[in-house]
Amino acid sequence: MNYSARPYILAETTWKEVKDTDFDVAILPWGATEAHNYHLPYATDNIQADHIMYEVCRRVWEAGSKPILLPCVPFGVNTGQLDVKLCINMNPSTQYAVLKDVAEAVREAGIKKLLIFNGHGANNFKNMIRELYPIYPDLFICALNWFQSGGDWQNFFEHKPDHAGEMETSVMMTIAPQLVKDLSEAGDGAAKKFRFKAFQEGWVYSQRKWTSVTKDTGVGNPYQASVDKGQRWLEHCMGNITEFLLEFCKTDSEDFYV
Repeated sequence: MNYSARPYILAETTWKEVKDTDFDVAILPWGATEAHNYHLPYATDNIQADHIMYEVCRRVWEAGSKPILLPCVPFGVNTGQLDVKLCINMNPSTQYAVLKDVAEAVREAGIKKLLIFNGHGANNFKNMIRELYPIYPDLFICALNWFQSGGDWQNFFEHKPDHAGEMETSVMMTIAPQLVKDLSEAGDGAAKKFRFKAFQEGWVYSQRKWTSVTKDTGVGNPYQASVDKGQRWLEHCMGNITEFLLEFCKTDSEDFYV
C-alpha cells in the first residue's frame, strides 16, 4: 500500500514524522453541528472549515513553511437553538476549557503560534484569548473567521451572508455538492429582526431565539446560489488566508509589531 498522507494534517501523520518536524504554527478549525435550512447538512460549518484549511495548508507547506492542522472541533455555541432537534450546543465556558487544553498541548510541543480557524458565526474567541494571554505568554493565540476573510461580499453575492443563505449554499455546492439538496426543497430563509432600532444598528446585542426568528432554520435567501459564485468566493478567501498564513508562519513572534 502506498503511503500518501498529507504531512500538514495531524490526523494523517505519524509520530515518526511529527517528532522530527519543527512546526511554525498549529491551526485549530472550529465549527458547529446545527441545522442549515432544509437543503444543507448539519456539518456545513465543519466541512467548509476543513476543506479551506486542507487547501490553504497545502499551499503554505509547498511554499516552504510548516503549518500543522489539528482535527476540527465539531461543536459550537448554539444556545439560541436548543429547541432545534439535534443542534449540539457547546457553551463558551466549555469551549474555553477545550481551548485551554489544546493550547497547553501546542505549547508543550514547542510551537509558539496557535491559530483558531473559525467556521461558525456564533463562536467568539476574543475573551478566551485575552484570558489565556497571561497563562501562556509564550504562545501567541489568534482567531480567524474565514467567512469574513473575503471582505466586500457585494462583489460576489446578491444577498448578505448569514446562515445557510446564498454564500454558504454556493460554497457547499462547490466543495460537497453530493450533500446539497435541490434548491426547490430549500426554505426561503426569511428571518425576523429585533424590533428595536438599537439592535438593528448593531450597538445593542442579544442572543436570537432561532425558532422565533426563522421557520426553516435558515437566515438568508439561498435561491441565487451557484457553483460559479462559490468557486470565486472560495478562491478569493483562500488567497487572502494563504497570504496571511505565509506571513504569519515566517514572522518571528517577537517581531509582530511595527
